[in-house]
Amino acid sequence: MEIITQLEAMRGWAERRRREGGRIALVPTMGYFHEGHLHLMRLAATQARHVVVSLFVNPIQFAPGEDLADYPRDRQRDADLAADCGVEVLFCPEPEAMYPPTFRTSVTVTGLSSEVLCGRSRPTHFTGVATVLTKLFNLIRPHKAIFGEKDFQQLAVIRALVRDLNWDLEVVGHPIVREADGLAMSSRNVYMTKEQRQAALALPRALEEARRMVAAGETNPEGLRRQLAAGLEQAGLKWEYIEFVDPDSLAAAESITPGTVLALAARSGKTRLIDNCRL
Repeated sequence: MEIITQLEAMRGWAERRRREGGRIALVPTMGYFHEGHLHLMRLAATQARHVVVSLFVNPIQFAPGEDLADYPRDRQRDADLAADCGVEVLFCPEPEAMYPPTFRTSVTVTGLSSEVLCGRSRPTHFTGVATVLTKLFNLIRPHKAIFGEKDFQQLAVIRALVRDLNWDLEVVGHPIVREADGLAMSSRNVYMTKEQRQAALALPRALEEARRMVAAGETNPEGLRRQLAAGLEQAGLKWEYIEFVDPDSLAAAESITPGTVLALAARSGKTRLIDNCRL
């Protein structure tokens, strides 16, 4: 596996592969890989001959006071794991190269970003995501880009970004990868104490409860929201939102119908957790 840190070197590598007729799959990450990331890499290997994983803790998607400085990092461990998955290139640019002093451009997907779900409490987050992905897509020009479905709003933003800017690129979603006890895998799970992690299991339990109630005929979002909120609070979680939304527009659902997405955000201690499911 090759590790590339320079932007122009990454561009040159990708251009050579394209000239040779090779197809490229990109897995954008912030590193500190867990099994969920490895699933994305393995899926990428089935989608294209050449797999590139970007490892970049993107500073512009963190707001002041968030965990940019504390975000877990271990490049050597990540490189070993990526190599074991057959990744061809690990792209690790420096922040100063991605965002030099002259950098002044941002990309915003309106209607899906600061207005709904995570965007209400993190209003600049998805602009940071869309901006860094625009740079990565322009540098690497992948044929496929692979993302996990745990960040459901992010996936909706990315699909709109690719569609609206006419990239010749397919966005591929991978189902949420969970721990044996049901907790959605996340690099931030390491922040939690044993007790906080146990409390966090209320999130996947809430999803299962919602599925049961909808299967039994519940279609009223408000009634179900109140019941799920009570369960999260009883577990000691501070919930941020419990929303039933359209999977494409992220508009609030007036009634729960097949395909409606239940999206949750809550804190266990100081760790912010998200999860979702289709109903």
